[in-house]
Amino acid sequence: MIGFVEAAFSALSEEQLRRYRGAYCGLCRTLRERCGNVSRLTLNYDMTFLVLLLSSMYEPEEEGGTGRCVIHPVRAREWWRSRYTEYAADMSVALAYYNLLDDWTDDRNVLALGAAKLLEKEYAEVKLRRPVQCAALEDCLKELSGLETACSPAPDAAANCFGRLMGALFTPEEDSVWGSGIRAFGEALGRFIYMMDACLDEERDRKRGSYNPRLSMDGGEMTEEEKAAWAKEQLIMKYTELNR
Repeated sequence: MIGFVEAAFSALSEEQLRRYRGAYCGLCRTLRERCGNVSRLTLNYDMTFLVLLLSSMYEPEEEGGTGRCVIHPVRAREWWRSRYTEYAADMSVALAYYNLLDDWTDDRNVLALGAAKLLEKEYAEVKLRRPVQCAALEDCLKELSGLETACSPAPDAAANCFGRLMGALFTPEEDSVWGSGIRAFGEALGRFIYMMDACLDEERDRKRGSYNPRLSMDGGEMTEEEKAAWAKEQLIMKYTELNR
């Protein structure tokens, strides 16, 4: 469920695009420094968005520069980072580690298991640095696994669980100004992502016999048209929550 939060690059101004790319390169650089080169494979747009969001809300000190890397060996790229870049780097590793384990559990993907093994040491270090977030991550994923294994008939149960997970990840620290608002934003985004993922994977999950909240409605009295209308209503509702 990683990879849903992407920028509409065509809608960004040149300045906004430069800042976005700088955040992305800063996150990549920070991953390498904190968790080693292997961790750079966990780089994603979702955590780049988190860097931008938290840095905009809390306005911490930033450092930046230009540099080349393996991906961009010829032309130097601008980068910037804040203390929230370090936080997002840790969360990138944690999310990727469990996403790979989930791929192994669901599909017996040997490559995913091997990649998870490569991140085991890095995740253990992240867990020491971020015990609150990693505990919330593990608890929510355990609950989510139970709901999916039991094929919970309540279509919102799993989405709400994943929402709590994202709410915890979007709250690096509790504060009286932004803390509750950012947590609520993360929860709404998590529910939206889960339902989007369910809609996109419905046919694949049906063929594989895997859990999907939309498939849990098959035994009821809803027609395909009614299920489609329900999914649309849920996604619109959650999108509205995100834009309050």
